[in-house]
Order: sequence, then structure tokens, then C-alpha cells
Amino acid sequence: MYVHRRTLSLLLWLLLVLAACQPQAETFIAPAASATPPSNAPAVSTATEPSPSATVPPATATPIPPALVVNQEAVSLAEYQAALERFQRAQPDVPVEEARQAVLDELIEQLLLAQAAAEAGFVVEDTLLEERIEALTTQVGGEQALAAWLSENGYTEESFRHELARAIAAAWMRDQIIATVPETAEQVHARQLLLSSLAEAQRVYNQLQSGSDFNVMLVYYDPAGLGDLGWFPRGYLEQQAIEEAAFALEPGEISEVIETPLGFHILQVIERLPDRPLDPDAKLVLQSKALDAWLQERRGESEISILVP
Repeated sequence: MYVHRRTLSLLLWLLLVLAACQPQAETFIAPAASATPPSNAPAVSTATEPSPSATVPPATATPIPPALVVNQEAVSLAEYQAALERFQRAQPDVPVEEARQAVLDELIEQLLLAQAAAEAGFVVEDTLLEERIEALTTQVGGEQALAAWLSENGYTEESFRHELARAIAAAWMRDQIIATVPETAEQVHARQLLLSSLAEAQRVYNQLQSGSDFNVMLVYYDPAGLGDLGWFPRGYLEQQAIEEAAFALEPGEISEVIETPLGFHILQVIERLPDRPLDPDAKLVLQSKALDAWLQERRGESEISILVP
């Protein structure tokens, strides 16, 4: 079966991680230098010092290098590096290159979703943002615990608010996309004989064509589960060949031998309904596929520049 759960909502991730926050330890602050030199310090003449305004050029802001740009909206190198560090801390066994790609994909997809939300007219109002931050603050045990977590995870208050607002917008757009998946769909209830070799599968198929009972074969080859695949809609099974064969059958009919990486299958459809409610797992899979398809199409339409290795 195909099961894929995406973690596009940064807000949900924050809720899970922040719940484990610990109060911040006391921070050492170095004493400021004295403005008055000690009495035994040598005198320093300033008579020959040039005027600062005449010799020192005005300070200019250093541009923050971006890590990636999506449709002219940039993610700073600092944000990317902080996100990568958090990811590696949470999943230390993931190879570095995979971790980098996962973080880049997450940031790109969040931007695509948040941009689409803005195009659809969704705005993260300050009141909504404050409500979410207050909820997080309460959940983690107060402002001090939240401030400690922000510091430990490379956030400033400004960057946290910015990323949280983007996550809220992305989650809103995600919900609009998955809401397009209907509550019901045409479905079949099927079962299968799964054999390990083509020769054996062909022999069993020939026996079935000669009048052998499918139920008897199921008891022999799969006494525990009786080959039951349950109800499923189009787009649910990982093995598309199995799905196509099942929907080509009417109740009671038996398929020919179907080869997949799992082995050799012979199917029988038990029931078929044109408009059956989706089971929760089937609905989740179809929602995930709808989101994947939307993101793939949106990527193809977008200008994306990755500026980090």
C-alpha cells in the first residue's frame, strides 16, 4: 500500500518540538569596558587625530546572502543554515546530502504554498499570529521557555514570527488543496493469490480456469489473511498494475497473472461500488498525492534558484 505523510506544516513541527523545551540557563554577560582609564595609565594625546567625519566613510549595511530564491522571494543563508542544523539535530542518522535536500525541498514547498495563499487573498493577520504565539508560549511553559528554545534553535524573535507566519499561510493553502479530494469514490473490494514464481502462478491460474475454487486456493496459499486487499479507490495502491487489473474486473471475475516487484498476483474482485465513502487511510493517501501533484505543477511554473551547494 502507498502511504506518504508530508510534514509541510512548520507550525505542527514547532508545537511538537517546543513541548520539550527546558528553561534557559543563566547567560554570562561580560562587563563593559570602563569609560575612564585607570589613574596609572599613560596619557594619550589626541591632538594629531584626524576628524572622524573627515576620514571614516559612512557605514553601509552588509547584504544578507540568500540560500535560495523562489519567484523573487529569498530565503536567507542564515535561515537555511539554522533549519539544516535543527533538522540534523532531530534526525542525526540522515546523511548530510539528504538532509540538505530535505531542508531545501521543505523551504521551497513552504514558499510555493505561502505564495499561492497570498495570491488567493489569504493574509496572516497580526491578531492570528499573536494568538498562535500565545498558544505556543502557554504550551511550552511561559515566555522564558519559549525564549530559551528560540535561542537554542537559531531563531530571533523577528525570524520566528516571519517563519511562523509563512507556515500558517502554507498550511492554509495545503488545506485548500487537500479539500479537493472528495469524500467518496468508486471502489473495489478485491483479494489476491500472491505466488513467488511465474511457473507456479501460471499453474494455479490454469487450475482456476479449469474450475478450481478461488477460496480453496486462498486457504492453501494464505490461510491467515485469505489474500484480502480490502476496499480501495483508484490512486491508492502502490502497485499500479494491481490497481488497473482490479478496476478492469467485475465482481466474481479473476485476472490473469500480474507480475510486480512483489511477485506474481492473481486477483479476484468481490464487490464494486460506484460511490463508497473513503476510509481514513485511503483519504490520507489521495490527499498526499493531490498535494504532491499540485507542488510538482507549481514547481514547473516557478522560477527557483538554489544558491547553496
